[in-house]
Amino acid sequence: MMRTSDSEGDKAACQWCGKSVVNQGRGRPKKYCSSACKQRAYEKRAALRDFSDNEKALTLSPERAVKLHDGLFELRCSAEDIATAIEEGAPASEVRHLCDELVGIARRVEELR
Repeated sequence: MMRTSDSEGDKAACQWCGKSVVNQGRGRPKKYCSSACKQRAYEKRAALRDFSDNEKALTLSPERAVKLHDGLFELRCSAEDIATAIEEGAPASEVRHLCDELVGIARRVEELR
């Protein structure tokens, strides 16, 4: 926490919103400008703690999350293509080709872990 001294007391920045916090008197310096900021910070810490306690939790970067989302969409579209080909009586070779594409997409999505 950054502090500066002046005639009003020690000034610091709120750890949640960044507003100025004036510390006067003795005791531990304030970290938050208001009880609302203190509560928001607690909620964030609690959410992160709950998430990190989950042994099965998987953390993805935003870029990987987008790639995973796109890959799942591509998988669904590929499966729909296979269903359409079968409904329309496509030859087995075409269905086989579509299945091979589906497996390839699934492998790419699987690598995003």
